[in-house]
Amino acid sequence: MSEEDIYLEPDTGLPAASEPPVSGAYLEMRDLRVHFPTDDGVVKSVDGLSFQLDRGKTLGIVGESGSGKSVTSLSIMGLHKEGTAHISGEIMLNGRNLVGMGKESVRALRGKDMAMIFQDPLSAMHPYYTVGNQIVEAYRIHHDVSKQVARKHAIEMLDRVGIPNPDSRLDDYPHQFSGGMRQRAMIAMALSCDPELLIADEPTTALDVTVQAQILDLIRDLQQEFNSAVIIITHDLGVVAELADDILVMYAGRAVEYGNADDIFTEPQHPYTWGLLGSMPRLDRERTERLLPIPGTPPSLINVPDGCPFHPRCAYDNLNNGLSETERPQLRDVGGSDGSGHQIACHLSAENRLRLWHDEIKPKL
Repeated sequence: MSEEDIYLEPDTGLPAASEPPVSGAYLEMRDLRVHFPTDDGVVKSVDGLSFQLDRGKTLGIVGESGSGKSVTSLSIMGLHKEGTAHISGEIMLNGRNLVGMGKESVRALRGKDMAMIFQDPLSAMHPYYTVGNQIVEAYRIHHDVSKQVARKHAIEMLDRVGIPNPDSRLDDYPHQFSGGMRQRAMIAMALSCDPELLIADEPTTALDVTVQAQILDLIRDLQQEFNSAVIIITHDLGVVAELADDILVMYAGRAVEYGNADDIFTEPQHPYTWGLLGSMPRLDRERTERLLPIPGTPPSLINVPDGCPFHPRCAYDNLNNGLSETERPQLRDVGGSDGSGHQIACHLSAENRLRLWHDEIKPKL
């Protein structure tokens, strides 16, 4: 499929649910590219992204705003407006390629095979329908049950996510819930059909720290109960430190570092990851210096810099003999503590990376 192909082409005629599951990763993304043509040029929101995720595991996708995190999640869910996005590559969900799949087939997968917790539940939930009606509708799409049975299930889900008096709150509207309660209701709706894949896009944004902790604990507990594959999309490294097994660091629509959470937090190897860690508050030890912000701003996704997209903001591009300005670094394996692989896209030599991390960066964190 070329970059000019549009997502959600005509269906193959074969219902997605009839395709047999396959072994291996539940979700596998291969060279995903999501481009949006505009009057000013092509916005390359995602530009060659690959990763995989097994059942029962959590992948944290981190990066600044505009790095392509949410566009990636919407691509998995098939929620880009038809005709606006040029998508190529493969999104393999349990052996089914979602890129090019028809609208009805993708819709049939939402809820049971994959579900999403949106960043702002107030805008994601319909304001004219009660919370209960929306959970009931989501459940009945995938289960041939009466409204009474679906309502009982909705009450059970609200109770499971910690909403008090669920039998009465079921008939409230989204605006009658607090921010934390709306997020819980959104989680109940997303989990009502026991999805195999759960995507949480900034699930704790705008919530106070105590509610954040409760929501993260809830996602962890429900994942263990349902053995779901989970993607946590956030700019907050503290969130992924709490939940993630693996971490994917995105910058300018591309992966710059990918590995297990222990390696990313204890032996990060990309300057951008160092910058994210340096800008994160630490409570486990006394900090003697101020937080270290990353200088500059993320690049325009219409005019991504030549070479390494991070080089205009990188303090170490002068160590690469000009490669940073001319050649795009590819993800390559640099080893990992558990043998699973630790990948980075950086021109810095192994010697320079280790020296900079242990001598300059790590002591300041």
